[in-house]
Amino acid sequence: MPLIPLQIPKGQYRNGTEYMSQGRWRDANLVRWHDDALRPVGGWQQRGSVDLSMKVRGMISWEDNNDTRRVAFGSYNALKIMNAGNVVTDITPTGLSAGREDATAFTGFGGGLYGTGYYGTVRPDLGSTLPATVWSLDNWGEYLLAMSPDDGKLYEWDLVASEAAQVSNAPTSCSGFMVTEERFVVCFGAGGDPRKVQWSDQEDNTSWTAAATNQAGDLNIQTNGTILAGVRTRGQSLILTTEDAHTMTYQGPPFVYGIERVGTSCGLIGAGAVASVDAGVFWMGRRGFHVYSGGQVQAIPCEVGDYVFSGMNTAQRSKTYAIVNSAWNEIWWFYPSSESNECDRYVAYDFAENIWMTGDLDRVCGVDRGVFRDPLWIDADGILYEHEIGYDYGTSTPYAETGPIALGTGDNILNVVELLPDEKTQGEVQAKFKTRYYPNAEEREYGPFSMSNPTSVRFQGRQVRMRVEGAQSQDWRVGIMRLDARQGGRR
Repeated sequence: MPLIPLQIPKGQYRNGTEYMSQGRWRDANLVRWHDDALRPVGGWQQRGSVDLSMKVRGMISWEDNNDTRRVAFGSYNALKIMNAGNVVTDITPTGLSAGREDATAFTGFGGGLYGTGYYGTVRPDLGSTLPATVWSLDNWGEYLLAMSPDDGKLYEWDLVASEAAQVSNAPTSCSGFMVTEERFVVCFGAGGDPRKVQWSDQEDNTSWTAAATNQAGDLNIQTNGTILAGVRTRGQSLILTTEDAHTMTYQGPPFVYGIERVGTSCGLIGAGAVASVDAGVFWMGRRGFHVYSGGQVQAIPCEVGDYVFSGMNTAQRSKTYAIVNSAWNEIWWFYPSSESNECDRYVAYDFAENIWMTGDLDRVCGVDRGVFRDPLWIDADGILYEHEIGYDYGTSTPYAETGPIALGTGDNILNVVELLPDEKTQGEVQAKFKTRYYPNAEEREYGPFSMSNPTSVRFQGRQVRMRVEGAQSQDWRVGIMRLDARQGGRR
């Protein structure tokens, strides 16, 4: 019979059962699809011997007026900066109120009245969860602005002081802030009101009391949730709560800003889980992904959502962090798996190709390239890495694995004798095959097979899964593999 081309659509599908991903890529790690070919993501290398000894929950890179490059890091109890020479300086404000390294829930033991309920039963949802501390960071010209939601004060670092200083007259007990395109500083949860936004005068972050001679002011958002984050987008700002999304648009005096709700049931999963690019603002919610690019918020159909949300440690979801990888039109969300308290998995979205990718990688925070040549991502041990550089992945191997591939409707048995590889450079990948006679039957594995033209293989089954993985540290490509298979019966 003719050769069977494995013409598998790009991107992953990992919802529902394994058989539902028939003819698609199902499992993967450290790979992407570009120009219709499967290829590895770029590798990484440690940047110098940086060890910040802190779990970072907030990063920003910027360049001052003298072309000095810096990156700032916030943790539950510290604020530090690093220059381009990898020199780390502690600029933690004196008296900073420490936050939480981990999210803390008050719904379990000790969270209710003593003696109520039975041992081993799920407690009712009567308590609250205090999220892990995620910093708000932005630049004010060449200066750094910073806020920890558990401290609630706005700080500024002027490049020369030994520590960041509290901004005069700024509101306190805030949950976060942003700097708008019009150069207003906007604080969220001002004064401890979780729905209040308060902004400074234009170009003056020390003037916060509204007067006829300035444009300072405040508004309360009508929402059932509480404000988690705000980001700049084209021509306006977007404010995200635990429940919905609102635009904040500059109108000029006397009202200065107007606020309009543009999305419901699209609350943000954590303060760091949002990213803004030219294509719009993308964020992870509690059970899905959303985008705002003008008009109304849109839900993004996610072909790996079942895998992501069913495998997440929901108690630590506030640690989820979004990082832009602009060179590849991607947003990466790092989140803690159900087996971990720290971010050890990622889900990435290629918004230009509308495809999804998943994998395992222990990164907790990061910044895109731009100020620095390569993306800078950091792990839970405080080690900073340059990414998309070379093809070294430590102990990991890039791979992609298909869902079941069947002959016809799956009622026939495949007898496969040869594989005709389609690689950019032959020998840079290897293949394995896994066969079953029924969707939940015992699975047998064959290989790995080193690629030759053709590659001799011998296996049979009603459904076959193929796994390709890097055999060399190279920028390999995989196109359309073909199988020489014959219809047959079991012997």
